Amino acid sequence: MSTLSYEATGAAQQALEQHLPALVEDRIATRIFAKDHTLWGSDAESESAIRLGWVEAATVSQPLVKDILDLRDALRAEGVTRIALCGMGGSSLAPEVIAGTAGVELTVLDSTDPDQVRAALADRLAETAIVVSSKSGSTVETDSQRRVFEKAFNDAGIDANSRIIIVTDPGSPLDKASREAGYRAVFNADPNVGGRFSALTAFGLVPSGLAGVDFQAFLDEAEEAAEVLNDDAPENIGLALGTALGGTSPLRNKIVIAEDGSGIVGFADWAEQLIAESTGKLGTGVLPVVAGPDSPEANSGAKDVLVVRLVAADADVELGENEVAIAGGLAAQMMVWEFATAVAGRLLGINPFDQPDVEAAKVAARGLLDAQPEPTPAAFVDGSIEVRGGEWLGGASTAAEAVSALLDTLQPDSYLSVQAYFDRLAFAQLEGVRDEFAAVTGRPVTFGWGPRFLHSTGQFHKGGPAIGVFLQVTAASTDDLAIPERPFTFGELISAQAAGDAQVLEEHGRPVLRLHLTNRAAGVAQLQEIVSALSARASATES
Repeated sequence: MSTLSYEATGAAQQALEQHLPALVEDRIATRIFAKDHTLWGSDAESESAIRLGWVEAATVSQPLVKDILDLRDALRAEGVTRIALCGMGGSSLAPEVIAGTAGVELTVLDSTDPDQVRAALADRLAETAIVVSSKSGSTVETDSQRRVFEKAFNDAGIDANSRIIIVTDPGSPLDKASREAGYRAVFNADPNVGGRFSALTAFGLVPSGLAGVDFQAFLDEAEEAAEVLNDDAPENIGLALGTALGGTSPLRNKIVIAEDGSGIVGFADWAEQLIAESTGKLGTGVLPVVAGPDSPEANSGAKDVLVVRLVAADADVELGENEVAIAGGLAAQMMVWEFATAVAGRLLGINPFDQPDVEAAKVAARGLLDAQPEPTPAAFVDGSIEVRGGEWLGGASTAAEAVSALLDTLQPDSYLSVQAYFDRLAFAQLEGVRDEFAAVTGRPVTFGWGPRFLHSTGQFHKGGPAIGVFLQVTAASTDDLAIPERPFTFGELISAQAAGDAQVLEEHGRPVLRLHLTNRAAGVAQLQEIVSALSARASATES
């Protein structure tokens, strides 16, 4: 196992000194590994009693190794060399990080955007098998993706059943239906592990293993890390990180996670869901901000920000004030961060294993799909952008003025969340506005692709402190895509998901600016120009 190391300064070090003695004295580490469901209060006991299987996931998953490798060999013998994953949230984020860090190709379809779905279908279908991952099978995105792939296989003269692999909980509706359908393989995961803690279960291992990752070494590393964490000692890195995440005083509730030489690809995206969905509830929690080592938030010195740098083992790191540096291999880091999130939940006084506000956006989206209402009329149209917003829009008559009006609603403790509901692969360049917005506003900025972020930071946005300001960007598709045996299309589904989420945020009193791009390329370029102009103006003012 690569060496785990931890270093902290400022508020993080003070939190460690304040909380670590009690955590050690109360035997929190060994009690977590003993699955003590009483650690998070009486209200959390029923949920935590069925959500602590992750502590032994690396060991429990060892028997999966042979079955996954046998299936991989059989598929390759049949000329199947491309694995596509249909999954959302914890079902997709962990395999994406595992495969990316190993340098292995894995197509992750975690979108309902018609263009992105169509692109996944068009890529080497004859060489493709899909992994459909869902605890219950009721996730509308995953069900829709399975349906459209199944039709594509059959239309191409490929036996769909031979190309569909399922990962789900034992006895779930998807488990039963898949076995009856005769799909190629069904892998069951531990039902006592929640989705965002499932990296070391079948949900993380089956897609990445079939794609070519050496996950035996991955599991071995995780088992070693678990032994290190299962120790009531001051040197326990998981306890230390837990105090940094949930124990600063006053609480630094924006955790900027910056890749800074660790070599782990996309780790912060995985940790984002783990932390936000676990802690953002009851009006409290900590918001992970995925950033780079030189991003504005990483060097802002803001009183509500803590910076965590993911560094290489034995790296000579010079930490600034209120920073943490942590090093370790991917599997070890995953164990550490899962453990630390559970510790942070105890310090924050919340249940880290539920997600009470995630369902609200799903309900709103389903209602809009059923009712099929006319779209809310735009306040105005500017070029390729339709603008919709609240009373705070004031007299804005251009998209640039609308964006400025939204930013004017930011408070000293606010954050800005940019949410883009369209093809995250074809328009990845839009993520560049994140750093620009952070520089303009002086506040932390998150960037999420919809609908995948709904299964991640979506919980914090609604259940955490009421300090978020939201910029939602949707985009028209020139060619919609039908969902087999469903009364709605992918275009209608993603539109309902965006509108439903905006509706719930507004009901929570959050300001939401909705920009709809009538032409994707032109609209993205127009939005980038608006943000660049704001950035140039801010720079000129500073100088």
